[in-house]
Amino acid sequence: MENRITEGIPSTVLTEAAQKIVELKALLAPYMHTLTATERHEILKMSNKSYTFVSKVVDYCANNPEFKPGYMDEGALNLDFAMVAGLRPILEQCNQLTTLIDDTVVLAGSEAFTNALVYYSAVRTAAKNGETHAKVVFEDLSERFPGRKMKSADDAAK
Repeated sequence: MENRITEGIPSTVLTEAAQKIVELKALLAPYMHTLTATERHEILKMSNKSYTFVSKVVDYCANNPEFKPGYMDEGALNLDFAMVAGLRPILEQCNQLTTLIDDTVVLAGSEAFTNALVYYSAVRTAAKNGETHAKVVFEDLSERFPGRKMKSADDAAK
């Protein structure tokens, strides 16, 4: 497998990125709301088609107020829609960033784990061949794979 991760991210860049995320969370925190799992499941959701529909309703309420029921809170509608319209582009950027970060973590993790397994295999072979120091390393690393016993060279010969 080709090793695609060829350059590390400098710790200063990681620190700065983490700080910017903290700053963004702090900036938006006064306006954010948390939902329970039940609320998230039960609440009416606005898809892309619904977004267009609500946008048209906001316009119609402003331009054709004669159809607006007296019990409808147009101010709440406008405030809520403005919140959605303002946050959607930020959410889309965050989703793209999350996907990029996740892809990179998955790729780097796969490459690191693959190389670790190569080392583990070499240590296992050395331990099977009776190298004492290798046996200590193998026993420590083999905790990752419980239930698998190493056959010694003597056991394999039987």
